[in-house]
Amino acid sequence: MSTIRALIDDQASRQPAAVYALTPDGKRALTYSDLARSCRRVAAGLARLGVPPGATISVVMGNGLNTIRLLLGAMYGGYAVNPVNLVSQPEQIRYVLEHADAPIVCVAPDWLDRIREQIAGIDRPLQLVLVDPDAGSLPGDELADASPGNPADERAGIAPGEIEPDQLALLMYTSGTTGQPKGVMLSQRNLVANAIAISDEHRLQPADRVLAVLPLYHINAFAVTMLAPLAHGGSLAMPPRFSASGFWQQAIDSGCTWINLVPTMIAYLLEGEAPPAEHLARIRFCRSASAALPPDQHRAFEQRFGIGIIETMGLTETAAPAFSNPIEAERRRIGSVGRASGCSARVVDAQLHEVPDGTTGEIVIQGPQVMLGYYKNPQATAATFTADGWLRTGDLGHRDADGFFFVTGRIKELIIKGGENIAPREIDEALMQHPAVLEAAAVGIPDRHYGQQIAVAVVLRPGAACDEAQLRSFSETRLGRYKTPAAFRFVTDLPRGPSGKVQRLKLAPLFT
Repeated sequence: MSTIRALIDDQASRQPAAVYALTPDGKRALTYSDLARSCRRVAAGLARLGVPPGATISVVMGNGLNTIRLLLGAMYGGYAVNPVNLVSQPEQIRYVLEHADAPIVCVAPDWLDRIREQIAGIDRPLQLVLVDPDAGSLPGDELADASPGNPADERAGIAPGEIEPDQLALLMYTSGTTGQPKGVMLSQRNLVANAIAISDEHRLQPADRVLAVLPLYHINAFAVTMLAPLAHGGSLAMPPRFSASGFWQQAIDSGCTWINLVPTMIAYLLEGEAPPAEHLARIRFCRSASAALPPDQHRAFEQRFGIGIIETMGLTETAAPAFSNPIEAERRRIGSVGRASGCSARVVDAQLHEVPDGTTGEIVIQGPQVMLGYYKNPQATAATFTADGWLRTGDLGHRDADGFFFVTGRIKELIIKGGENIAPREIDEALMQHPAVLEAAAVGIPDRHYGQQIAVAVVLRPGAACDEAQLRSFSETRLGRYKTPAAFRFVTDLPRGPSGKVQRLKLAPLFT
């Protein structure tokens, strides 16, 4: 199977009454049979609204069962979806809505007025359709019902014919930390390949259920928590958003067997109370992704909650994970993003030649989940692929003799002090060993003597006290004088993208 429609129809045939998605309180649920009907309904409704076959549908909505219905239904009907990042700046949202060329925007009620303002002046027809993520059903007028075998399906043009595996299914924009966001084009085949790879890597079965707290406008949630269950016939429990105080009770009440988090969420959970161990016994593992997980937090989480962490890594350009640690706890490597999963990966030097194991270079990837390219940006696409078709990740790291990859930073974020390359993560992890430090993020700042100096933004733990002199002294014992930051700033929060990844380059103005 290589299309979203094929995955959904297969599960609806195999287990029509099995639950695919539900709210954590169990009051609303969507079976696989319900899902297939909803998908036909959405596809037919979009066709009735005059959306051309294969067109892109922009979606400005938070998490909810209706958001799932809409996203999957559009792809089921052969349309591409463009989930808009709700934490982007207004000018970036406007750019995405204009650049994506979608003729229609499905928008949640609380976003309607803002989107109307942001699309004013866009020089093409753009229809707004109101869709409530939390409503009990999709709007009957705009997205009309179309049941199996209904002649309306035939008139809408969605029943006959096949979806091409290589046609565009997802247009998801990167966070745009160093310029305008880039539209990553992922095909039906890309998405299905990674849904299958995730399911196989974690040995997921129909009885498995994930707590889906990450936003669906991010590739992690889209591919891992929404699409992967379609491959193994499992299910997801979806609250509107992540709540550190309610997280464990939601996971327990909804019968989750695994959880999918980012390091920021893990840090928040470590600050809260731990439920009794017997209440968490059903949860087999925690999957961590989207940013490097500090080893100290990794160990602390496992010790406190008794749940093993599988660290993974991927990109929007690879439809989420391209690396994963093994499911077997004894084979995992703390500090590693794991081995290549569903793809091939290697490390290359500046001339794009493969380097020996243990040597630091840029990580490159090749496989069925790698994107088609960047939308309307052939120059960026060409720069991102090597001549022989490998995707350049922009991540620095190395591979060990057993095939495990270790990421030390981003090429654009590398600090070069006096000609020496310094990975920001090394500074972060050293400072986070201080008992008063909750988070730290290092960045390079201009220096007339060294070219760059090390600066670091620090978030203290609630109620903790620490000054710059104490952190400087602590840094010298852990890092030595040369790598001790020249400047410290205490902040209440760090700038992040939707996945929770720290956007380091936004920290530089703190030190000017």
